[in-house]
Amino acid sequence: MNTNPFFPEMKQNFGFGCMRLPMKDKEVDAPQFCRMIDEFLAAGFTYFDTAHGYLSGKSETALRECLTSRCPREAYLLADKLSYNFFECEADIRPLFQTQLEACGVDYFDFYLMHAQNADSYGKYTACRAYETAQALKAEGRVRHVGMSFHDKAAVLDRILTEHPELEFVQLQFNYLDYENPSVESRLCYETCVRHGKPVVVMEPVKGGKLVLLPDEARAVLDSLHGGTPASYAIRYAAGFPNVAMVLSGMSDLAQMRDNLSFMKDFRPLGGAENEAIRQVVEILRRQEQIPCTGCRYCTDGCPQKILIPDLFSCYNEKKLFGSGECDEMYDYYTSEGGNASDCVGCGQCEQACPQHLEVRKLLKSVAEVFEK
Repeated sequence: MNTNPFFPEMKQNFGFGCMRLPMKDKEVDAPQFCRMIDEFLAAGFTYFDTAHGYLSGKSETALRECLTSRCPREAYLLADKLSYNFFECEADIRPLFQTQLEACGVDYFDFYLMHAQNADSYGKYTACRAYETAQALKAEGRVRHVGMSFHDKAAVLDRILTEHPELEFVQLQFNYLDYENPSVESRLCYETCVRHGKPVVVMEPVKGGKLVLLPDEARAVLDSLHGGTPASYAIRYAAGFPNVAMVLSGMSDLAQMRDNLSFMKDFRPLGGAENEAIRQVVEILRRQEQIPCTGCRYCTDGCPQKILIPDLFSCYNEKKLFGSGECDEMYDYYTSEGGNASDCVGCGQCEQACPQHLEVRKLLKSVAEVFEK
């Protein structure tokens, strides 16, 4: 039965985000990914979301190897994105699009998104007529639906949707911790989509895993409900909003997938006691001194010092929460693979790329103070 009121082909409201796939020796673990795909499809879910830059291009080709070459085209829905760092002018877009089709092993994309729209990138997409090109691809039958993913304030979103009413949906970072976060404006962005009549596809419902690896005090609040895992409450929270068409989860192993499927196969929104527990968890988390990095890794490719910024931020957060000596060992490991936090030269490319609008240069100094004494 179709439970999705927004797009007829969507038979559910839960999708597989392919930015954080199972990895083995720095390559996608294809046997495990195949098993995950098989279980996902067997449970009745069909939506897969990727982008050309995910896993440095390995996400698209892994989908070709593990999904599109193994399953009939009508068995799945595939979303891909036009990313600003892979084109410089209008003439670059169609060749890039063809490269993406070939990398994924398909003749068309069900959903195609203008990627990571914000006040800065939007100017480039406009100058390069990216929106017009996407609509032309749709008219040619090479794209079924055109939307955008968005990382900025609600006022910018309102401008884009006003200037491009042809967009069919918006992909937003949306989770219970960012709902009233002034740097993300999840609620205001969601309400902007409602006002423009655009359904929302949710990304980062567990905030890059931050809402799974909770401190003990917050975890105890959810455990007292005796009803599910931290991931289940976060994903069900996002999926329960009436204008949400799809919630994406970046599942990176079979255990995560099986947990997610267990509560999304027969989805039900959060109840009163669960919402109260979420409110308490938000209060606890806001008292923690955390770097709100989601681990998207958009900042790492252009770093001249090869600093593994998300990994160093993760070490910092773990140290603040748990004070574990293992964090020091992990910091040593990540800095053996890349630069130290103190090696930052202050070029600022990371801050331009960061969808969370973090003051990365300042934060790296804080990391260095903790780990490089």
